[in-house]
Amino acid sequence: MSNTPVWKPNVTVAAVVERAGRFLLVEEHTERGLLFNQPAGHLEPDESLVAAVVREMLEETAHHFIPWAVLGVYQYKSSSEVTYLRFAFTGEITGHDTDRKLDAGIVRAAWLTSDEVRASSARHRTPLVMRCIDDYLAGRRFALELITHYA
Repeated sequence: MSNTPVWKPNVTVAAVVERAGRFLLVEEHTERGLLFNQPAGHLEPDESLVAAVVREMLEETAHHFIPWAVLGVYQYKSSSEVTYLRFAFTGEITGHDTDRKLDAGIVRAAWLTSDEVRASSARHRTPLVMRCIDDYLAGRRFALELITHYA
């Protein structure tokens, strides 16, 4: 039996939402300081990707979200040991729970124009923040049926 550790990418989901020319981001405390990201997080055991993005949006922004398309699937190697496999979705916000407390570490949800997001690139959690917005603006959309979930 080998003692070699098993490599496993971190599966994450992210929501890219635009309203009136502004994109919803979260400003959050990280090991690198206060950074911007899309509402995003890790897939939990026995959870579908769609359920995960709905949950993460609610936990990080207090907004209710209905995904209607896959924006893309992104592989990002953040270090020699950590690789993220991000499934990004776009859709619509259907409500806001003003009394809901945001996840630990989240300072605020912010609506920024694409120019404001681009200007803040030094404060992005990963290069995927801008890449996902660029893909959204380019019209990339894939049907949710692209993803099959077996319970």
